[in-house]
Amino acid sequence: MTDEVDASRSTPLVDEAVKKAAVAWVGVGDGPAVALWCVPLEGSLFVVSGPGEQTAPGLADAATARVTLRGDHGGRIVTWPARVIRLAPGSPEWETSAPLVAAKRLNASGPTADLVARWAADGCALTRLVPDGTPDAGDALPDTSLAAEPRGAAVVRATRKPFRLHRVRRR
Repeated sequence: MTDEVDASRSTPLVDEAVKKAAVAWVGVGDGPAVALWCVPLEGSLFVVSGPGEQTAPGLADAATARVTLRGDHGGRIVTWPARVIRLAPGSPEWETSAPLVAAKRLNASGPTADLVARWAADGCALTRLVPDGTPDAGDALPDTSLAAEPRGAAVVRATRKPFRLHRVRRR
């Protein structure tokens, strides 16, 4: 690939966290970080977004992003700046990476080649997140949880009373 990972721009902690990543929280600009399914490959994380895939607001057009990864215990262990590279369908990078990413796609219908062809035809973005700078880890991570109020969603589930086979008597 033409944009190889620069060893001086990554750390052993980031390298190890990337190898084990299945989900990453990616923030673009001032927007909130969103959880994205990702595939570790060649020291980078690959993310697919677009029609029929996950939503990654602003990622396809961004030059940089902030990536947060968790450890084995489920908590955040590192946040690192990333260079965002969008792979163009038909490019040598696309032809090499897209089938490998598609093979890891859970619940995909059809063969890998058909999935890659759909990504290209539908205009899905295959982006590569390359470590690019000093990560926040250990003491550099905030002490607070950084939990935010849940964002509104168009989907709402009505709460119903529980079903009972018999009448419950109150004493």
